[in-house]
Amino acid sequence: MERGRGVGETHVLVIPYPVQGHINPMLQFSKRLASKGLKVTLITTTPTNKSKQPQSSSINMEHIPVGLQGEEESLDDYLERFKLIVSSSLVELIGRYNGSEYPVRVLVYDSVMSWAQDIVERLSVDGAPFFTQSCAVSTIYYHVNQGAFKIPLEGPTVSIPSMPILGVNDLPSFINDTSSYPTLWSLVKTQFSNFEKVNWVFFNTFCELEDEVVKWLASKRPIKTIGPTIPSMYLDRRIDDDEDYGLSLFKPNADACITWLDTKDTVSVGHINPMLQFSRRLASKGLKVTLVIPRASI
Repeated sequence: MERGRGVGETHVLVIPYPVQGHINPMLQFSKRLASKGLKVTLITTTPTNKSKQPQSSSINMEHIPVGLQGEEESLDDYLERFKLIVSSSLVELIGRYNGSEYPVRVLVYDSVMSWAQDIVERLSVDGAPFFTQSCAVSTIYYHVNQGAFKIPLEGPTVSIPSMPILGVNDLPSFINDTSSYPTLWSLVKTQFSNFEKVNWVFFNTFCELEDEVVKWLASKRPIKTIGPTIPSMYLDRRIDDDEDYGLSLFKPNADACITWLDTKDTVSVGHINPMLQFSRRLASKGLKVTLVIPRASI
């Protein structure tokens, strides 16, 4: 925060990458900032459905009309179009706010949009990347970006500071097969291209979850763990009426789901619980796992 300015005068822009798993945590982070008295503006780039206006009062909404990826448009072309439109629009948006009583002081941008740092530096605005994934996954990508080990792996395991020995199946799928999604692989690998330039780095995690990895990353840059970024109702209830995320790329259609389920025989449709799969993975590593299942789920 700029010296001499009050909390309420500090204006933060927040821009997530337009996929649901990135919008949700950055929206929740915006609510937290607003609940502390900061002026927060969340920027969307694709059409969204509002199941409820973002709570915590005071989150402004701005829209940069990039739209969704076209049916005939390659992912490479879409990402290039996204970057061009958002880059020019950010300059205009920040310029507009800087002519108001609430000039922009910080842009919190999705870590996969590392090019946003160059924009804010030209405008004398602080930038801070927001990593939606855990520190453990991000650390693996950091070492790949630094060339600490070769891809594809030359052996069955890899050793990374602050982490146990990892086998091939322990690594993100992008690393196991970089040819399957080359564009997305490039996107996640370059998240750390400006890591040494930023003043803050936000991670959607908390220290107790991955203490050693957090401490190792903190030795490199001033990182802040701000997770878990879920509605306050499920956490500490400090934000009134914060019961859901509030923004969705897809229009929820519960009635259609119920109608479809009603056409199926009793006990003929199953849901694979990801927690069960995770528990099996832990058990395969020799850890003792107790899975608690609510009676209503049996």
